[in-house]
Amino acid sequence: MILDLARLLLFPALMAFAAASDLFTMTISNRVSLALAAGFTVLAVLSGMGAYDLLLHLAAGTALLVIAFGCFACGWIGGGDAKVAAAAALWFGFGHLLNYLLYASLFGGILTLALLQFRQWPLPYVLAGQPWLARLHAKETGIPYGIALALGALMIYPDTDWVKAVDLAHFVAH
Repeated sequence: MILDLARLLLFPALMAFAAASDLFTMTISNRVSLALAAGFTVLAVLSGMGAYDLLLHLAAGTALLVIAFGCFACGWIGGGDAKVAAAAALWFGFGHLLNYLLYASLFGGILTLALLQFRQWPLPYVLAGQPWLARLHAKETGIPYGIALALGALMIYPDTDWVKAVDLAHFVAH
């Protein structure tokens, strides 16, 4: 039961935390990416993931890390975004990686357009006293892409083997 709870809650909670952190501070701590990677490793071992599948998940995470750091080097995304995306790829493996990237891209585009529009309007005086909102409103500030990464991840996660392995009948019976 504890393993099932971890499968259901750990990844979504960490991704939600990454999104909230990016929204309020425009940064994602390395601790979040490390927790995602450590959580994947522990759950993969406890779930009995085979060595071949484990290597495929590691390859997916590594591939996305290389691509994401290329995007970081070009100034398209932040370093925290690159690390969180790669850590999420560990959980998804190649089986769900393209869908994850598609959703994250779509949400990222919507987020970017919404923020660009939001930044065209003056920030109401009542809200201007909120440092996180003033920072989000500033035109020179980037896009908190961790939000899009988390939304994309949360769209895909229910379709993964992590969730499918959970014995939901056990939760309903108690």
